Amino acid sequence: MTNVIETKDAISGSWVYRAAPSSWRPYLKLARMDRPVGTWLLLWPALWSIALSSKAQWYYFDFWASIVVGFLFGLGAIVMRGAGCTYNDIVDRDFDAKVERTKSRPIPAGEVTVKRAWAFLVCQCLVGFGVLLLLSPTAQLLGFASLFLVAIYPFMKRITYWPQAWLGLTFNWGALMGWAALTNDVGTAAIALYCGGFFWTLGYDTLYAHQDTEDDALIGVKSSALALGEKTVYFVSFFYIAFLILLISAGMLANVSYFYYIGLVIAAVHLGWQCRSVDIHNGESCLRVFRTNIGFGWIVFISIIAGQFTV
Repeated sequence: MTNVIETKDAISGSWVYRAAPSSWRPYLKLARMDRPVGTWLLLWPALWSIALSSKAQWYYFDFWASIVVGFLFGLGAIVMRGAGCTYNDIVDRDFDAKVERTKSRPIPAGEVTVKRAWAFLVCQCLVGFGVLLLLSPTAQLLGFASLFLVAIYPFMKRITYWPQAWLGLTFNWGALMGWAALTNDVGTAAIALYCGGFFWTLGYDTLYAHQDTEDDALIGVKSSALALGEKTVYFVSFFYIAFLILLISAGMLANVSYFYYIGLVIAAVHLGWQCRSVDIHNGESCLRVFRTNIGFGWIVFISIIAGQFTV
């Protein structure tokens, strides 16, 4: 077994390199287990939607049903984010070998063959399929529909400067599925939440993409970071404002209490801090701000929970 190289943007001291068996580490890297932020970003829209779908009717059964469904979505986010990253690495292996941040990924680094990566992808998809079968029929249909978005995503950077927009469509699909998992329907609040999440992802992933602008320009990979350039922070601010407006709309449609909107004030301050503190010319700054969206997700989630209560 080839020595496993720690990826450049992995969490410092990740358990993948400290505790996991050495033979597992290349596959855990493929699934981005050493970089959990993406799993959280995929999971948050679903958890927000699950919490919002109770519509202030937090009876005993609804509470425990939400806990179970949330657990299923957590497991699904882990395996399907891993599957999506594995697929992305297979498709992008030639590009990844030319980019400083990604050349240490398992396939370009020679830690995993393409054939074994495909096998690992199938295994992850089977687990995800098993989770999907435990959800409502509408959620199952939505889950299958999401595969189209996932399959197309790695190719978008070849044809458009806005692959981050496609990622926004893909990563926030859980907002629709979470609602459907509990109600077997797609409510207007879930649609507003999905649209808002689109702008959230467009913002944070544009900042993230600024880590690779020099390499991307050299090898011909497109991104919103390259398209926006020095105007990035202004546009990201607009994306975040649109996101907040749609979060407010989702709350109104779900009939939550004013506690939710108080929480959104804190969320707005956090997004404002992101825009003011990020240095788009510094990769470490972009990565640091990007990772803070885990905490931002907690702010919104707690705000939704608080909005279920009235005084």
